[in-house]
Amino acid sequence: MKITIVGGGPGGLYFALLTKRARPDWQIEIYEQNQPLDSFGFGVVFSDETLEEFLSRDPKSYERIRDEFSYWDDIGIHYKGNEIRCSGNGFCGLSRKNLLKTLQERCAEEGVMLTFGERVDASQVKTRFADSDIIVAADGINSPIREHYKDFFKPTLEWKANRFVWMGSTRPMDEFNYFFKETEHGVICAHTYEYEEGRSTWIFEMDEACWQGHGFVETNEEDSKAKLEAIYADELEGHPLLLNRSHWRKFPRIFCENWYHENIVILGDAKASAHFSIGSGTKLAMECGIALSDAVVAHAEQNVEAAFEAYDKARRTQCQITQHNADVSLAWFEHMGRSFDMDPMQFAMVVMCRAKAITYDNLQVRDADFIREVDDAFYARLKAEGGGDYADTRPTAMFTPYKVGELELINRVVMSPMGQYSADEAGNLTDWHYAHYMSHALGGVGLMLVETTAPSADARITANCPGLWTDEHEAQWKRVVDFAHQNTDTKVGLQLGHAGRKGSTQRGWEKPFNPLTEGNWPLVSASPLPWIEGVSDTPRELDRAGMDAVIADFVQATERAARVGFDLLELQAAHGFLLASFLSPLTNLRTDECGGSIENRLRFPLEVFTAMRAAWPKERPMSVRISASDWVEGGITEEDTFAIALAFQAAGCDIVDVSSGGTISRQPPLRGRMYNMHLSEAIRNVTKVPTILVGGVTEPGQINTLVHTRRADLVALARTLLWSPYFVRQAQAWYGAHGQRWPEQYLRSRDVAFGEVGKNRAKQVQAQRKLRPGRHMKQNA
Repeated sequence: MKITIVGGGPGGLYFALLTKRARPDWQIEIYEQNQPLDSFGFGVVFSDETLEEFLSRDPKSYERIRDEFSYWDDIGIHYKGNEIRCSGNGFCGLSRKNLLKTLQERCAEEGVMLTFGERVDASQVKTRFADSDIIVAADGINSPIREHYKDFFKPTLEWKANRFVWMGSTRPMDEFNYFFKETEHGVICAHTYEYEEGRSTWIFEMDEACWQGHGFVETNEEDSKAKLEAIYADELEGHPLLLNRSHWRKFPRIFCENWYHENIVILGDAKASAHFSIGSGTKLAMECGIALSDAVVAHAEQNVEAAFEAYDKARRTQCQITQHNADVSLAWFEHMGRSFDMDPMQFAMVVMCRAKAITYDNLQVRDADFIREVDDAFYARLKAEGGGDYADTRPTAMFTPYKVGELELINRVVMSPMGQYSADEAGNLTDWHYAHYMSHALGGVGLMLVETTAPSADARITANCPGLWTDEHEAQWKRVVDFAHQNTDTKVGLQLGHAGRKGSTQRGWEKPFNPLTEGNWPLVSASPLPWIEGVSDTPRELDRAGMDAVIADFVQATERAARVGFDLLELQAAHGFLLASFLSPLTNLRTDECGGSIENRLRFPLEVFTAMRAAWPKERPMSVRISASDWVEGGITEEDTFAIALAFQAAGCDIVDVSSGGTISRQPPLRGRMYNMHLSEAIRNVTKVPTILVGGVTEPGQINTLVHTRRADLVALARTLLWSPYFVRQAQAWYGAHGQRWPEQYLRSRDVAFGEVGKNRAKQVQAQRKLRPGRHMKQNA
């Protein structure tokens, strides 16, 4: 076979090297527009895991890389005069020039043909290399080949907000350092690491306002150097900054929907970019080069397209995960000033956990002393706020109490409202509800929010949703609440909601949000827009008389909820249901006083909430669930969510339950762990309104991370608790949190659980520490 690679960066070189090693009989050639050692930037970063992969793939290049790199185990976070270190990370820095030199040498040794200083015209690539079986487009982040064939590759490009510049310095260092500086114009972060003896990379990052305030100019390298040397004089310790086409840029977030077209396959930054704050695009490119080589060697002789499909299958999900983690990390740096009121240990924790990939439990394995200091700081803050003294018992943040208004919860875990669709057609609870809620109350959550309950028959989502408009309903709910109060420390909350245009639909395991096959009832919404065009009934636009009727229904249900004894009342204003349809500009097309600005769109939901608050006992708290993003262009904005949170707080809301989506039927599916984290974090940090976070939370370590880093005050679990109702009890045993009461009937099992789960945790942590590939330090090799 003949393979032509356009672009001689690390990804293309490593693909060529591995493929030529596996198939010496194939002809492989590389065309690079720059000269051999032309390199822009200074160093690149690899993790222990990536180095382990390099060792297994090509020991010769690995040994040469290892002889050149600077290895570090610590990350240093410098914040307001404090230096906090977290060890156990395992990274190396390497000169980009040395990496290119090593890979070029290895390619030449294996027989790869290298051509430098020759630009390939993207429009001529098919004719010029007509005899090539495969053409690899590894031509960088501005890829001319990708752009020429963009109708096939379907790239998306988003320029991110922050400004950054890549410089170097002669200052040595033994660790990766983040230097945060608060200036008169805003916060600057320097991402720094040594990549060879006497040389370190310095990437300076700040938001647009800070950049403009300091008077930086994109291409004025000397002026930027002088200003940054003055700002970072203490950190540079007398060493100068070094320049290498150090122009200010914004980060381009690139992802291609398709990775190949005919015999052209795309690789490296041309395919997907990852923000430098989680490592380097070089790492991502070389890992994709490995996967492409494996696929081509295995399949290309028989079927080139099959090889490309195997490459896509092997790397797409991991590439998307890496890019998502990079996106989350990047977003935190865009708003790093929002965390600048934190104490040093909390700030260090949020820096370490900003990308979601690293959690409290991960850091416990890496550096137990760091986590102990983080916990100490948390317990000190809690005590200072009147929350009790937990410095000795150390239950972890997850198992500390939290007050919502005057209601004290025993821990930070909430069971999210989850539709069971098991009521009878009159809205009455069935045996299923008793079994479901009683088992979850026994499971030990701090707050159990029961499923969305309708204040009237026409407010239901399905014909099998529970209601609270009759005396029978009231008595049935009272049985559930009384059981929880008599047998557990779990508090019980009720979510009241009106389905709006998403009502009169089938149950969740049938055709969710599709109309009933018979017996449908009339629908109302903010505007006459059907949920599914051509399938759902068109709702009537709610008029003043209809609004007054809805308010009256919510008030009577609120009064009943108070008599039942619910501890907390939540208003459902999310997921495209009636009140949410007023809040989102996608579903509110009104031209009256309830449409247009966010203040107008809030008007009716606030009327409902205010009437409920007046009917609800003053000493009992209220919350509201919102969709903080519609996940569709033109939907609710971050500024909207701030206005919503503050408006409901002013009306008497004690905590905002932050979810997202469900607003329109064409919304893309939500994926990933803790996918609403950034939405809750923004509301919590900017407005200071307390939040509950829900969405993709599956592990105790995630809960501790979210609470520690002020992404949320409480954390709600949904599907995880459906299949594991004793999740909280297991987590108590995992962390050795003895302070939570167990039912007397279960006390015989408590000590067994703590003993067995505790031993399993200790074994797991020990095994994880042993498995860390720390042998890449030269003295360990």
